[in-house]
Amino acid sequence: MNNSLDTAFKELKEKGEKALACFLTAGDPTEQCTLQLVKVMEQAGADIIEIGIPYADPLADGPTIQNSSKRALKHGINIPKIMNLVKTIRNSEVKAPIVYLMYYNSIFKYGMERFLKQCSEVGVQGLIIPDVPVEERGELGEMCLKNNVYLIPLVAPTSEERIEKITKDGHGFVYCVSVNGVTGTRDSINTDMEEYMSTVGKYTSIPRMIGFGISSVETARKMKEHSEGVIIGSAIVNRIANIKEDMSNYKEVENHIKIFIEEIKNELKR
Repeated sequence: MNNSLDTAFKELKEKGEKALACFLTAGDPTEQCTLQLVKVMEQAGADIIEIGIPYADPLADGPTIQNSSKRALKHGINIPKIMNLVKTIRNSEVKAPIVYLMYYNSIFKYGMERFLKQCSEVGVQGLIIPDVPVEERGELGEMCLKNNVYLIPLVAPTSEERIEKITKDGHGFVYCVSVNGVTGTRDSINTDMEEYMSTVGKYTSIPRMIGFGISSVETARKMKEHSEGVIIGSAIVNRIANIKEDMSNYKEVENHIKIFIEEIKNELKR
């Protein structure tokens, strides 16, 4: 079964480009904004769209994404609404692969089979679930594949043995966390990326995407040298947080996000 994540990376490789994945939280500040921003992100150059499913207690997230989840939950966002939102996004001609970033408890409460079937129906290509340890991935991984939804491995700069275990049988891409800790923009990333990425590359041939702390063209430039692409999250969510309650400055914020993504994508084309 074909998954458009594979196609996207293949096409980028042929063009000599690195991939750009852009993250936003579903329903922050409203569902309509999410729909509009996803369209803008794709037009600006995002190759993969990551949609965060808000969770009341997001362990892997820093304050930026935690606050974003709170804003979305305050407006009553939930999984059925997010599935409908993705359906609408697909009907609006957005072709980029869509990946959910979420916590396992949300799937567990919703029902694994029902959740994955709906992902497949609405057009979700992958899942990133930070709180599922590799030892417990078995049933979930099998059901994901059955529905042609990739369970994306998430690695951090830990022991080589751990990296090998996590990336084994991975699909789509490897989400490589640049530093140990929570999400957020950072002034600098002190991990030895060359060594870290070559360790990951030793155990898997699927693309390596670096995330956590990438907030500028400069960081993207450094990270692209060692990977197949970068993931931008908090730097976009920080900008979304500037949207006023009455939406009076929405267009202005949308334009800032568009320019920011275009700048990063241009760097990844070089």
